[in-house]
Amino acid sequence: MDTTTPAPSPAAAPAVDIAWGEAFCSEGANCFRFGLDDAGRAYIGSTLAPGEYVTDSVEALRALISAVKSGAADHLL
Repeated sequence: MDTTTPAPSPAAAPAVDIAWGEAFCSEGANCFRFGLDDAGRAYIGSTLAPGEYVTDSVEALRALISAVKSGAADHLL
């Protein structure tokens, strides 16, 4: 008799209403967009995958952008 229990399915993320800004596109049509929800959380997403995004506080997004602008991601270029 098999007594194993199937793994629970992951809970679906609640639907979030994100107000997206104008997409920022570089050469080659690699477009990213920034957004905010009603709770004030910040989002970064790609126009190629509309349902996929990174989210954090506005302060964390501001720190990320400042770090990128100061060269912290230059090794990726």
